[in-house]
Amino acid sequence: MAKDRTRGWIMLRRQGRWRRHRLTGCRPHWRHTVVAIGVTALVGAACSGQAGHTAVRPGPAPTGPPPTGLMPSSPPPAATVPHVMVVVLENREQGTVIGNPQAPYLNGLAARFGSAQDAYGTTHPSLPNYLELLAGTTFGIDSDCGGCRVEGQTLVDQLDAGGIGWKAYMEAMPVPCYRGVSSGSYAKKHDPFMYVSHLADDPARCQRVVPYNRLSQDLNSPSAPSFIWVTPDLCDDGHDCTTAVMDAWMAKNLQPLLESSWFTDHGVVIVTFDEGTSDASCCNGAHGGRITTVVVAQGAPGGLRSTVPVDHAGMLATIEDLYGVRHLGDAACPCAGSLKPLL
Repeated sequence: MAKDRTRGWIMLRRQGRWRRHRLTGCRPHWRHTVVAIGVTALVGAACSGQAGHTAVRPGPAPTGPPPTGLMPSSPPPAATVPHVMVVVLENREQGTVIGNPQAPYLNGLAARFGSAQDAYGTTHPSLPNYLELLAGTTFGIDSDCGGCRVEGQTLVDQLDAGGIGWKAYMEAMPVPCYRGVSSGSYAKKHDPFMYVSHLADDPARCQRVVPYNRLSQDLNSPSAPSFIWVTPDLCDDGHDCTTAVMDAWMAKNLQPLLESSWFTDHGVVIVTFDEGTSDASCCNGAHGGRITTVVVAQGAPGGLRSTVPVDHAGMLATIEDLYGVRHLGDAACPCAGSLKPLL
């Protein structure tokens, strides 16, 4: 047996050939200390929580690109690369959305497609939940800090390494790559991309964090991105406005997408919330309240319900599985759950 340089894998010799085998098991939370001896040390290296992820306060940005994070197997061929969209809404316990007559559209999606009955936010307040969904870690952030910065690998780094296109659409963002804390109803705390130093400081990459009004044009382009992130503004995401306003925005904006060629070509839309209003918990530490998560998957049977507990890291793991890349941070722990039963 030999240790492979790709974290989380070992090399085993079988029938005269060396083959990679993945180590399994949970990654401890980033604040925990792990001590391992002998063979256990090899497993500890694969389950080392948030190794390589750091929170960075204002100052010089770290240099050097993060590791690629690709699994030994290649991503799906171009003809079958899935189209995945993530839409993040705000501050609702599941019971205030599912069954609420003010949210007929979201309830209709949940009934027609699939919903996670036992989904949870990671923590409170907003920002660390967005970071967890993007990178499998909160980077130690525990507030909605405007000037803080973080560094570590993210989902979109993995996609870039595999040649898979991505773009993030922020409603009310004034210009691409906007660095301000707020502008009108745009809030940076709901835009995790602009906190990651190597994304925000790279002009070419942060130009893919754009105002939401560009989405329709991009979807009609032959070069439409395979992965799309959408953050509505502070009213339309439900942060400042009612559930009825939030639901109406979803009906107006999501329904045309579900009728597009982008969606019919291996499309999956995950609609989730950053956090609830309680401390309800699951999944080895997630305690951000029980949230609504609806999965709209092209070609999936209707009316699916999953009772598998899942948090934001488990949602990230599901997306990583769709693209054939390894699990980052907390997403590497099976305890984070999965949305696979809804696909």
